[in-house]
Amino acid sequence: MSEIKLKITGMTCNHCVAHTKKSLEAVAGVESAEVTLEPGGAVVKGSADADALVAAVKEAGYEAEVVQ
Repeated sequence: MSEIKLKITGMTCNHCVAHTKKSLEAVAGVESAEVTLEPGGAVVKGSADADALVAAVKEAGYEAEVVQ
């Protein structure tokens, strides 16, 4: 199982965090997603494609990029 870290900008409250977490968990291959408001980011575990994760966050209304 791999781990992908994302930097997410645009989230302002816990509702944003929950919405982003739900969006990430809907991506095929995601086993778990932990999203934090400060500093905006996520740690996703599973076999999901990084580009699909970024796309899911953008579709939820926020900006995301993969961080190493």
